Amino acid sequence: MKLKFKTQAYQTAAVQAVVDCFKGQLPASSEAISYRIDPGKAKAKTDSLFSDAGFKNADLVLSDTALLDNIQQVQRAQNLPVSDALAKTKIARVNLDVEMETGTGKTYCYIKTIFELNQQYGWSKFIIVVPSIAIREGVAKSLEITAEHFLQSYQKKARFFIYNSKQLHHLESFSSDAGINVMVINVQAFNATGKDNRRIYEELDDFQSRRPIDVISANRPILILDEPQKMEGGKTLDSLVNFKPLMVLRYSATHKTTHNKIHRLDALDAYNQKLVKKIAVRGIAVKGLAGTAGYLYLQSIEISSKKPPEARVEFEQRLAGGNIKRVVRKLGKGDNLFELSNELDQYRNGFIVSDINANTDTLSFTNGVELTVGDATGDVTEAALRRIQIREAIKAHFDKEQVLFQQGIKVLTLFFIDEVVKYRDYSADDEKGEYARMFEEEYELYLNEMLDLDETPYIKYLRGINVGKTHSGYFSIDKKSKRLADPTVAKRGENAGQSDDVDAYDLILKDKERLLSLNEPVRFIFSHSALREGWDNPNVFVICTLKHSDNTISRRQEVGRGLRLSVNQNGDRMDHPATVHDVNVLTVVASESYKDFVAALQKDISESLSARPRVADKAYFTGKTLYTAEGLVTVSDDQATDIEFYLIQNGYVDRKRSITGKYHQAKKEGALAELPEELLPHAEQVFQLIDSVFSENQLPDIGDDRKPKKNPLNDNFEKQEFKELWARINRKAAYSVDFDSDELVQKAVKELDASLRVTPLQYTIQAGEQTDDVTADVLKRGDGFKISETAIEYNKQSIHSAVKYDLIGKLAEGTQLTRRTVAEILKGVNVAVFAQFKTNPESFISEATRLINEQKATVIIEHLTYDAVEDKFDLDIFTAGQAKQDFSKAGDKLQRHIYDYVVTDSNVERAFVTELDSAIEVVVYAKLPRGFLIPTPVGDYNPDWAISFKEGAVKHIYFVAETKGSMSSMDLREIEKTKIQCARKFFEQMNRRFAPENVQYDVVDSFGKLMEVVR
Repeated sequence: MKLKFKTQAYQTAAVQAVVDCFKGQLPASSEAISYRIDPGKAKAKTDSLFSDAGFKNADLVLSDTALLDNIQQVQRAQNLPVSDALAKTKIARVNLDVEMETGTGKTYCYIKTIFELNQQYGWSKFIIVVPSIAIREGVAKSLEITAEHFLQSYQKKARFFIYNSKQLHHLESFSSDAGINVMVINVQAFNATGKDNRRIYEELDDFQSRRPIDVISANRPILILDEPQKMEGGKTLDSLVNFKPLMVLRYSATHKTTHNKIHRLDALDAYNQKLVKKIAVRGIAVKGLAGTAGYLYLQSIEISSKKPPEARVEFEQRLAGGNIKRVVRKLGKGDNLFELSNELDQYRNGFIVSDINANTDTLSFTNGVELTVGDATGDVTEAALRRIQIREAIKAHFDKEQVLFQQGIKVLTLFFIDEVVKYRDYSADDEKGEYARMFEEEYELYLNEMLDLDETPYIKYLRGINVGKTHSGYFSIDKKSKRLADPTVAKRGENAGQSDDVDAYDLILKDKERLLSLNEPVRFIFSHSALREGWDNPNVFVICTLKHSDNTISRRQEVGRGLRLSVNQNGDRMDHPATVHDVNVLTVVASESYKDFVAALQKDISESLSARPRVADKAYFTGKTLYTAEGLVTVSDDQATDIEFYLIQNGYVDRKRSITGKYHQAKKEGALAELPEELLPHAEQVFQLIDSVFSENQLPDIGDDRKPKKNPLNDNFEKQEFKELWARINRKAAYSVDFDSDELVQKAVKELDASLRVTPLQYTIQAGEQTDDVTADVLKRGDGFKISETAIEYNKQSIHSAVKYDLIGKLAEGTQLTRRTVAEILKGVNVAVFAQFKTNPESFISEATRLINEQKATVIIEHLTYDAVEDKFDLDIFTAGQAKQDFSKAGDKLQRHIYDYVVTDSNVERAFVTELDSAIEVVVYAKLPRGFLIPTPVGDYNPDWAISFKEGAVKHIYFVAETKGSMSSMDLREIEKTKIQCARKFFEQMNRRFAPENVQYDVVDSFGKLMEVVR
């Protein structure tokens, strides 16, 4: 299987942030970057296989003022803190920070940045510096597997190698090759004291008496620091100076020292934009002391529509021969553990089940003992705790796999252990360690339960996998014995606890794609905790750490190994916005209580967001940038006052101007108070600005993986009326768009002539004077001068930019049209309109792209045709993903819906459901599952509701509805409007094709509006 890569908007934004910092830098000529490579002293260069000619990075010719101005523009566009100076260091003049959360493709971004910097400015020599062997090997693997992807985009490949002091011939090629060259090096290779590490600074006989560092530095490389917070020791920083870099780009999720930060995609952004997996936890709380009471572990509370709740409990039981064994049984109200244990004394006094509460997930006994799901009490030994963890990991794995198998998604579970002997014990006859034995026992028990279910493709899949082959160990390998071995581990420094075993990481990375295949039986992986950084497989859905808590490892580091979004059997990322967090949920099986683990994880995330603003006041909002259809707009003093007053007036901030929970709850429910009239045109951008202010209420919701409210399909699903409704809407179709490009050209030209208005570049002139009373305190505060006048001037003259624009290419990329069609459009545009390009090229490209896309959407709708295909949706789309949704806040049980509960996205939907469920005209209805998709040229569309009305009560019996908070098309995004128009076409054409099986489709904002439409 091969992983696929595609252009992601959020990654492109990170790349563009770096590129834009160097606007005005001209691409260098070959003469400017060529130089003669030092031939060395000990050996004549004529004997070398390589040419004398070298190609270095061109000097950065922009002035400090120009660079700072570029950086400030990038920062303002993203509403980041604006730097007041270049963050110069002893390493380089330019130091840029890019913050990206783990799992969002940080490595991909800086590789793409390499290609963009080469394309825009001609820079070709790059060194990626990493803090550990694990990251080094991962970066090399990323360069390898993205090569074809970037070749398609840039028509060139990057030559890369890992620095090795014994293979210095690579440095010759690095210097002499004119193309993109990337060296990957770990800090130990140049700042450690070992013999091999010192070679980079020594004149070497086998390198023509040259010092490798001199040959490297002659290229004026651009340094890319991956995880720079792990490379901030004085010795490392001093060593980096020797590379004489042109600039330093730092990429991390957790910068400790900040420079000029030009991009931020933090943990909150990544979660809210659904770029990483959602996190769930199965915690295990140990209560009481060993030996003080009978052993008990409450695994789960199980509910059913046919019988009262039952508790799945592990307890001790006396066997016929007198031995004692721990067993798992389902208990009901009134069950007596003394009897069930065959009269073990520890259960004699009052261990009779008095209550099983499915709402609070608690089990109570008549003696007052109460357990919550995940609680273990009594004689809980180390071995007992690990067995519970292994069991829970297996159960979590099966729960996910059963849902995801039909979508072609392989589920992997990753166990981290602290020593190999616990997995592979070579002194045992079968060589199985304690954890391997536990795993196979628990796996067999749970598998047998699964195999009792109805025969399905998934059950057949399980039957075909041998338990011994479904788990495997990924460890270091002893070179003499060829046996698994504990890796060597760094004892000090930032990489304490990590291994430097290249072979182990090589194995992990080589098997990355193989493990993603459903044909590969390995689904459960045991690995040494010291190798954890090597694991970044996208399909790790369960992580279980079978070792004592380590205070040096944050909870964010633990979950980081499984945050990447998963891929299916075709290598496609499962990142559809509507379903991404239904599919991508990472379960962490913790050796502590759910409450403690979540508290520690939330604390880690909160601390990582320390750079975020915390106060939503006028001072924060003033001067911030809003993206609008007209271009960039700066928040004025009056507008900032209005925003702050709006927040105060509605109770959305407290006295300290911290965002309150009331704001976030109202936003989640779609019930935010309306903004002042003058801010309404920019409502979306204003709320984005408010959301950028951090509050604890924004932290990701981390669920307890064992406590979802069950939401089974009910009897309404079996009603004849629903079956008839489903038969009418269960249509799949393929669309085609057949239009003459001349028509689009004409419409686009007309719209550009009428609407294209480019904002001239502006600059601010401020005049000020020194204050009369200047004291030391005044100077310290920076108040020695006061501004007396501010004026904004517009430059309406032509800008002869040093940056060469491929105008046709940029518009073709933004509109997905051919270069030929774009050229025809531009030829037809009025000369005066086209002349605006020179005034502000970026604004011209942005506006022209938007206007052409709008006309393209219009033409698409006019010429869109749907043709029915034989394929239909399977009924399992109604069950896929249901088990993992959180229905704890879904409200009361419903009477006319096909499920007992429904999760609504807003107050509008909640009110709609309330009236729909109580309406006597309605027989049955369904919130259409996210697997029910109508294809459109602008992305798949998922309607909201399917409704069956009583015959005769209303005009139409069968109805598909889309609920929107506003009926005004002005309030809908362009893509939403287009999808809705496509859906109308779909149902119109399906109705004609399958008449008289008519289904009406419309958009409504309330039940009352729905009844108006159907009567």
